[in-house]
Amino acid sequence: MEMKEAIGRLEAVQRKLFAYNSASSALYLDGVTVAPRDTAEGRGVALGVLAGERHKIMTDPALAETLAILDERKGELDRVHARQVEELGRAVRQITRIPAEEYMDYAMLTNQADDVWHRAKERSDFELFRPVLEKLVEYNRKFAGYYDPDKAPYDALLNEYERGVDTAYLDNFFAVLREKLVPLIRAVGEKPQPDTAFLRRTYPVEGQKRFSDYLMGLLDLDRAHCGIGETEHPFTLNFTSQDVRITTNYKENDVASSLYSVIHEGGHARYELNVDPALDYTCLAGGVSMGVHESQSRFYENIIGRSRPFIEAIFLKMRELFPEQLADVTAEDMWQAVNRAEPSLIRIEADELTYCLHIMVRYEIEKALIGGALAVKDVPETWNRLYKEYLGVDVPDDAHGCLQDSHWSGGSFGYFPSYALGSAYGAQMLRNMEKEMDVWGPVGRGDLSGVTAWLKEKVHRYGCLLTPAEIVKNACGDFDPTAYTDYLTKKYTELYGL
Repeated sequence: MEMKEAIGRLEAVQRKLFAYNSASSALYLDGVTVAPRDTAEGRGVALGVLAGERHKIMTDPALAETLAILDERKGELDRVHARQVEELGRAVRQITRIPAEEYMDYAMLTNQADDVWHRAKERSDFELFRPVLEKLVEYNRKFAGYYDPDKAPYDALLNEYERGVDTAYLDNFFAVLREKLVPLIRAVGEKPQPDTAFLRRTYPVEGQKRFSDYLMGLLDLDRAHCGIGETEHPFTLNFTSQDVRITTNYKENDVASSLYSVIHEGGHARYELNVDPALDYTCLAGGVSMGVHESQSRFYENIIGRSRPFIEAIFLKMRELFPEQLADVTAEDMWQAVNRAEPSLIRIEADELTYCLHIMVRYEIEKALIGGALAVKDVPETWNRLYKEYLGVDVPDDAHGCLQDSHWSGGSFGYFPSYALGSAYGAQMLRNMEKEMDVWGPVGRGDLSGVTAWLKEKVHRYGCLLTPAEIVKNACGDFDPTAYTDYLTKKYTELYGL
């Protein structure tokens, strides 16, 4: 086979995979946003068929032959095609180990699980979700062996979200966070808390939607390329670098909830929209890993979005949209309120300081579930015990406990640690950014263009052209989790006058 023909086949396969993935994503997006309530079965059948077709493409001997030819002559390939061969080859080796029937069944199971999870959360009934979760855990243990039979099952799953990370690495990482942050959390807990009651006044949803439009404008999220919808659990979905969707959830009595979900998901979207368009329709399109992706969403949400300069920049717009609700509130009041640090129940509404304790709970449970040390039936009791131990809070029911997140219903075991890693990456990126430019002057004027340009240059534009480790090195240098704990210590010392 000639080199030109092999490259042509490689590109054709990637476009076909893009088409099937887009169809699956569109069905998922429809299912969790606007689809009628009892319509999951039909989507499940369609998703199963699409998964089967993807499996056929990826396990086709002709693709393996093409990749082998290109790999043998990789010295003749340009950088982009060489990386495509590397990444697609890895994916082919993994999926070839998965029987087609299991692959299709799993696609249908995750579709069913999402529907069951929504109903279980509404009823606060873990037992409704338990049988499906048991199947998901069983599948993920099995798939972990397919992904990398030389690794412990949970380590293999972790690598699907952050290449190179394992439990030994994370145990050390979380130990550093515990050592540095637990005393800080205790010190903060002894101080008077800022008033946050005004955040829970009634903020009409229509006003919040207009505020979301304003925030998307600050993030330079062009609505011609980035849509926004509503769902139970906010997420971001990318089709190409020119087509990204974010979702949020509006609560009339919690204006900060949608504010920060829009900025968080907007950070994900900003990453996807800044990927080099030349990588569209290939396996190199999109963010490189969940840890790096979360570094971007949490950078915009917390480091920028909860900073004093940013709050001062947006406060006038907030008072314009909610004049009665904020008549007696100042920008300083708002800054203190949205940074209040206090152990709580809900991860996505947790403050920046205690957030990683929420992740540690999930990490310990996932590690035990996949490792076989914890039975699914014991998840609620274990969850409630760890929340009391780590955060000192009592969990009142399953909806506010182990059913609060959608990740397990989608089969995303190993995802949660990415949030903590991303937070730590982001703090180190800030340290480097501040050495190279004036960050806070423009932010205080509502101008995020400099921040976004720096992140685009260091992180976004590469997509998967670089490995996760290379991206982290590019933006952070040698990774050091104490940059994160130093950032939090400085911020909360100022906030609480420690």
